[in-house]
Amino acid sequence: MITLRKITLENRREIFNLEVSEDQKRFVASNLSSVASCYVLSTNGGHPFPFAIYADEKPVGFVMITYKITSYDLPSVAEEGYTILRLMIDKNCQGRGYGREAMERIMAFIRTFPAGPAKYCWIAYKEENLPAKNLYESFGFRDNGEVIHGEQITVLTL
Repeated sequence: MITLRKITLENRREIFNLEVSEDQKRFVASNLSSVASCYVLSTNGGHPFPFAIYADEKPVGFVMITYKITSYDLPSVAEEGYTILRLMIDKNCQGRGYGREAMERIMAFIRTFPAGPAKYCWIAYKEENLPAKNLYESFGFRDNGEVIHGEQITVLTL
């Protein structure tokens, strides 16, 4: 069973050591960099929610959700929504359905509106990252035609 858990002093190193395969590294920042970004966002008015993704008691991935991010070039829906800014499953744990089940938990969390109300959830992804595109589309996300820093913007109305 997949769960989202806080990153703690006890699990942080395990989470920082998770990584995607070499050919996927162009699609996602390291978990350490992402957690550092959470700090920067939180000290600049943002609302980041970093979580470790666990399969039972084993850490298998990382997700960074934000609310109304303020310090990036943003798509038109950013002010009204949550963002899945990072999502990764460790290279040794891919192909087991963890990403899909993690997305179910992520969307359930977002729909609790933990930082405030929102109309949308959006994700930026590289066009050549077809597994990510297919996963997002299976949850109802649709590209809105915007491209920011070479990444497609895909949006779900909440």
